[in-house]
Amino acid sequence: MPPTIDIDSLGFDAGAHLVVKLALGRVAVGEVLEVRGQGEGWQGPLAAWCRSQGHPVAFEDGGDGRPCARITRGAVQAGRWRGAAATGAIDPGADGAVRAEADARWGLAARGATVEAGSPAFAFRLTRREDVWADSAATLYAEAVAAQWNADTAIDWQAPCDLPDEVEDAVVQVMTYMVENENAALVVPARFLGQLHPHFREVQALLAIQVADEARHIDVFTRRIALKGRQPGLSTAGGQASLKTLVDEPDFSTAQFLLAVLGEGTFVSLLNFLHHHAPDPVTRQIARLAARDEARHVAFGMAHLGQHIALEPALLARLGNAVEARYEHLAGTSGLNEEVFDALILLAAGSSEPAAIAAGYARVQELLQDMARGREARLAKLGFQGESARRLASLHTRNFM
Repeated sequence: MPPTIDIDSLGFDAGAHLVVKLALGRVAVGEVLEVRGQGEGWQGPLAAWCRSQGHPVAFEDGGDGRPCARITRGAVQAGRWRGAAATGAIDPGADGAVRAEADARWGLAARGATVEAGSPAFAFRLTRREDVWADSAATLYAEAVAAQWNADTAIDWQAPCDLPDEVEDAVVQVMTYMVENENAALVVPARFLGQLHPHFREVQALLAIQVADEARHIDVFTRRIALKGRQPGLSTAGGQASLKTLVDEPDFSTAQFLLAVLGEGTFVSLLNFLHHHAPDPVTRQIARLAARDEARHVAFGMAHLGQHIALEPALLARLGNAVEARYEHLAGTSGLNEEVFDALILLAAGSSEPAAIAAGYARVQELLQDMARGREARLAKLGFQGESARRLASLHTRNFM
């Protein structure tokens, strides 16, 4: 005997369709569901609903003086399911979950949802998986969520910080420089975030938390500037010109390469340097926490580019050309401003005595070499060979970012 349900006197204008719909969901395609009712005229609305949903229905005497409807579950999608689009799967590790191309008409639907035909097209520019994807995006996002820190509690703002005026001025100048670079590191992923199809939600989430990281860095660098009542220091035309090339870069992979792999990778070295040589505990804590965040940003850039290059080897040459083009564009600028360079020397020196300054200068030179070695290692990991990696590492902007 086929399964039977009784909708009693429940009308189709009061939810009887849901009772039938749920019961049909429990039978296989081609199988029959019997429906009985006690209300007046329920057969007409049931027949209309079945036609709209693609389920054949026939009425007969139920043997108890009441009519009985025999509904055969249809195989053809009907109603809102007709022509609906499948959009991958929720688990990014499942086969076919993340599609090679995200359809504009999937819009803002959750990946894996079935999207009704006729949904509006959204003008997301970044719709190709290879242009944005990294298999590690979900893991990096989870790590980023776990590593979030509160600037009010993670940093001891009451720690002793009584520095000589020239040392405090040096810290303020370095923090001023850090703020404008972090502004660029915030704006670039934020701009692409609005262009990224939500089908690639793991990358979307990771970029969003990177933006939050940079906003927090800007906050703590600014608070360190104001800690002793100072105003920010100098921002140079050369520094602004260097950062503008990052903000203006239209290609996602190239921007990741210039910003994350070269720029933020170099900044990890700088932040580690500041953590080691900062003259006060507040600056040391800030540098340590920011360096940890920046290392994750670099990790995503490396993961994405590694996968993109594997799929499109010609990308490697384009990235090399982007470094050379940026170098030529900035050839007439001064690069790292003298105030920042001198401030780093003073912080590394620990005092203004000639012998200390000499040691501080040597430490800054070691920093520059460490930055160059780091860039060369990352370039080599992406596939640039030997002299090519060394040359491109040396062409990176003197402004560090």
